[in-house]
Amino acid sequence: MNSIKFIKLICLTLVLLSSHLVNAQIPKELALVPYPKEVELGSGSFILQDKVQLFAKNDSQRGSAMLFNSYINKRFGIRTYISAQAQDYTKIKVSHDSDMEEEAYHLSVKNNQIEIKGGDAGIFYAFQTLIQLIEPKGNELHIPVVEIKDKPEFGYRGLMIDVSRHFRTLEEMKQVVDLMAHFKLNKLHWHLTDDQGWRLEIKKYPKLTQVAAWRDSTIIGQYGNYKPFIYDGIKHGGFYTQDEARELVRYAAERKITVIPEIELPGHSSAVLAAYPEFGSFDVVNGVPIKGLIEAKRENGNSLNNEISTFVPGYWGIHYNIFGPKEETFKFLEDVLTEVMEIFPSEYIHIGGDEVPKDHWKTSEIAQSVIKKNKLKDEHELQSYFIKRIEKFLNKNGRNLIGWDEILEGGLAPNATVMSWRGEAGGIAAAKMGHDVIMTPNSHMYIDHGQGKQADEPLFICCYLPLEKVYSYHPRPMDLTQDQQKHILGVQANMWTEYVPSFEKMQYMIFPRLLALSEVAWMPQEEKDFSNFAKVRMPKQLAELDQQKINFRIPEALVEVTLKDGKKEVKLHSSVAGSKIYYTFDGHKADRTAHLYRGPFFMPVNGEGQEPLKLRYIIVTPSNRESGMYTVDVE
Repeated sequence: MNSIKFIKLICLTLVLLSSHLVNAQIPKELALVPYPKEVELGSGSFILQDKVQLFAKNDSQRGSAMLFNSYINKRFGIRTYISAQAQDYTKIKVSHDSDMEEEAYHLSVKNNQIEIKGGDAGIFYAFQTLIQLIEPKGNELHIPVVEIKDKPEFGYRGLMIDVSRHFRTLEEMKQVVDLMAHFKLNKLHWHLTDDQGWRLEIKKYPKLTQVAAWRDSTIIGQYGNYKPFIYDGIKHGGFYTQDEARELVRYAAERKITVIPEIELPGHSSAVLAAYPEFGSFDVVNGVPIKGLIEAKRENGNSLNNEISTFVPGYWGIHYNIFGPKEETFKFLEDVLTEVMEIFPSEYIHIGGDEVPKDHWKTSEIAQSVIKKNKLKDEHELQSYFIKRIEKFLNKNGRNLIGWDEILEGGLAPNATVMSWRGEAGGIAAAKMGHDVIMTPNSHMYIDHGQGKQADEPLFICCYLPLEKVYSYHPRPMDLTQDQQKHILGVQANMWTEYVPSFEKMQYMIFPRLLALSEVAWMPQEEKDFSNFAKVRMPKQLAELDQQKINFRIPEALVEVTLKDGKKEVKLHSSVAGSKIYYTFDGHKADRTAHLYRGPFFMPVNGEGQEPLKLRYIIVTPSNRESGMYTVDVE
């Protein structure tokens, strides 16, 4: 239940959930997300008809045109006729413009013709904009006459999907890619390995998929709810064959998305070490580590926190079983990364590097000997040594390393890119050192965080991250000079899945916050406008997602209250176009038997010292999905 206090202002309109005024420069008719850089709206419209001719010269252009065809055929039952030759009667013309940046485009819609120019990726994005412009009117599909010139603010516009904690199928990952592409994101960070599961076939090490890909059980409820843990008793796991991973890479590339794999090291490696314990920090006899059990119990009274696991754990948190810094381990990791690089052509390979407890290294003769031999100061420098060795191997093979901001500890690898998640401090420090940075602070970009109160939402890990807070984020810290800001490559949201066991729940956590992310990543900060986004543009896009049966969270309505003739006039703006709002303010719950919102209504003004009246409402989408009940205190 959301409770928003109104401040008494006479004869002024209060808009909940936003302090921004609607930007008059954004035409209300164009419900585009993300909003383009330059828009000039004309009069009239282009009528999109079945089998209209579309000219696309090369394979990349035809690929984007075919994806456009696939969408309009599935959605509206029509298709264009794609030709490699332009004719006098050609209605949609596509051409590459070598003077434009790769992701830039110019979309010109006239009454009788559409022209698209841009780089290869820009042409694809122009088609995504064109899709969003389509407006069904009766039996016709109208596209407004408009001139659009557009390009992104950031070159890195990412979403991370964790498939280790809960596995997602290839088809589900493709659906994620489709939606990312539609909102012009271009980097899929694929978190393939963690303590709770390994998800990629490595042919040289078959036990990674035979053993490390499966856990016997998973804890019930939030971490720490039960002491000791209660497990569900259900085996969970899965993995992608190399052919399946290549298929996702191909599928994403067609949609101008690069897939960046993450292979966690040296921490978050319990699943690997359950399969191959010899790559840990201690000597192994008959498959069992013989030294290093540290008697340190978990804070919540569960089993030993620093134990050497011989199984794939089914509980969350930081695990103390990490890779040992020995030559056999580096050989193993180089073998793994060699196969990874054969699958993923991405310039970047993400190696994790986060949350590495050093306890085992402190008691490991192997680790201590490496520290002494290489004249390292401590275990933090040992981690830096570990990361630098991996980076050297990746660089030798023409790839660059990305790591979470902990890779700064003990000294940053020479060419590393830092993914700043513990706030912005790590990213700022790295940029000042001349390193590239991707901003993904957990305060604004961890979309496993809740969208309401824990009691009113599906189980989530912690914290409160509403839509507007995501939208408000600016990836370029003011602490940096203009030259240092050039090292901020972009921004990424992270979908961790400890508490996201189903694809439907993943959709609920991602949307609508991904729409806010798309504007953070694509638009200049000064051009963003949350009020216009929430009131005008997002509702149409959510209605389209509703039509596609995407299980997004239905956001709260925007509520306007005006003092008029001694009463409060209330206007409700639904967050999903075409939906219904049912409301009460008599103290009872709102359901489908409550008042149906048909337009502005009046509420009495509170007497002195009276409790504020509570406006309660639900939203029912065109597909008949129902929101939770939202509550607003109106004083």
